[in-house]
Amino acid sequence: MTLTLDWLGVSTYRLKIDDLVIFLDAYLDRVPGAPPVGLRAAEVDRADYIFVGHSHFDHLWGAETIAHNTGAAVVGSYETIRIMHDEEVPEAQLVCVAGGERIRLSDRVTVRVFPSQHSCIWAKAGKPDEVCLGEMGLSLQERHANLEARPLRRRPSDRPGAAELQAHLQESDQHARGDGGALAYLIETPEGSVLWKDTSGHWTGILRDLRPDVALLAAAGRGNIDGDPIQGSLAQFVAREVDLVRPRRVALCHHDNWMPPFTRETDVEPIRSELARHFPHVEFLEMGYLEDMPVLSRDW
Repeated sequence: MTLTLDWLGVSTYRLKIDDLVIFLDAYLDRVPGAPPVGLRAAEVDRADYIFVGHSHFDHLWGAETIAHNTGAAVVGSYETIRIMHDEEVPEAQLVCVAGGERIRLSDRVTVRVFPSQHSCIWAKAGKPDEVCLGEMGLSLQERHANLEARPLRRRPSDRPGAAELQAHLQESDQHARGDGGALAYLIETPEGSVLWKDTSGHWTGILRDLRPDVALLAAAGRGNIDGDPIQGSLAQFVAREVDLVRPRRVALCHHDNWMPPFTRETDVEPIRSELARHFPHVEFLEMGYLEDMPVLSRDW
């Protein structure tokens, strides 16, 4: 069995398992100022499945194009599927999940679906090694008030690239009702398993029972642990997730400069150092775009 992985920016991957082509998220068409990933949604000519971690535009937008052009099935939350229905993706290609499902993709490949958590976008977040405290136990109304006050929501038009960003946000707006409920996926094959999470959050009781060979973990924002922001740094949050799932290999996602001028590339060195200190046996994969990297091997 041949299994290779392409990172396509943010948390989007293309996973090839023999003749099976699986997209994890589908956000390929970025703001003009972002580094190009080398592939656009309209250029994808083969896909069997698209698994969507949550319904925000930087994860879902593009799934409708790929689904229309390839006939791929779209698997995601009920909000994700509602949006795909509005985008006129045929019902036969839509698969609603909420966590607890096991989906058979072939006689040798299955995917297990788990409820997850979105990162605490309402809470203060700093550099990867910056410890952030507080903002525990906020009500939904308080979270929304914090979110509305963020600079991204104000979008000042005088910054270089802001006009292009505003146009991109309008084009990619699919009227998602929040994140739709974040999901995590465990892809299981005879060669091993791959865990993919497209945002920095988790339910501890779910994650600690998984033992993937490879973990693809989001590294952005303030980590969410069981509904509250981590009292610590992003590097500590990623290390906590690695401690829970104990993979052989780890790759990060959502750490590139995907939406300038309001994002910048995450410095992964503090995360790399934190993992090396606590988990020296875990291989840290640093992936570029479209590298077609083999990620599972019986020779480990």
